[in-house]
Amino acid sequence: MAIVMRLARFGGKKHPFYRIVISDSRFPRDGRFIEKIGTYDPNKDPAEVHIMEDRAMEWYKKGAQPTKTVRNLLKQSGILKKLV
Repeated sequence: MAIVMRLARFGGKKHPFYRIVISDSRFPRDGRFIEKIGTYDPNKDPAEVHIMEDRAMEWYKKGAQPTKTVRNLLKQSGILKKLV
């Protein structure tokens, strides 16, 4: 079972809002997830990112692999720097 940090899309048509979730890689993008650890709203200027730092760090240490986009969001918020 591969655990991943990914974005789950919510919001209406052409108005996306994303949740950063911990999920099994076999589950669909907007399907079942293990835990919600944050949100990402690209509609705001600048884009708004809220991540529960302690939960993200804990899951990363357990082996959860972030997707490219989530890795960039972690890098922007400074969480990834604390892990390395």
